[in-house]
Amino acid sequence: MINPLNAAAAYATTAAKTTGPGMAARDGLSFGDVLEQAAKESIGTMKKSEDMSALAAVGKADLNDVVQAVTNAEVTLQTVTAVRDKVLNAYQEILRMPM
Repeated sequence: MINPLNAAAAYATTAAKTTGPGMAARDGLSFGDVLEQAAKESIGTMKKSEDMSALAAVGKADLNDVVQAVTNAEVTLQTVTAVRDKVLNAYQEILRMPM
């Protein structure tokens, strides 16, 4: 089975080997930085949902806030899963390319 860490390592290795016109480093955030930021935001959304659910269990949270936090967490999880699937599919396509 394909491991996301292996996919990221393969991407980094390929990116390090590419040279030529249009391949120079660009200013701004790298793909890895954007991915890291998105992962941190996703984790934060999930933690907020857990906290709101815990507060609701003891009666200290408004039901609307809890539903909104859980819905946000659900959408975030669906997005993360979709991105993971796309990355793995792209990695599999790269592996199928002739050398």
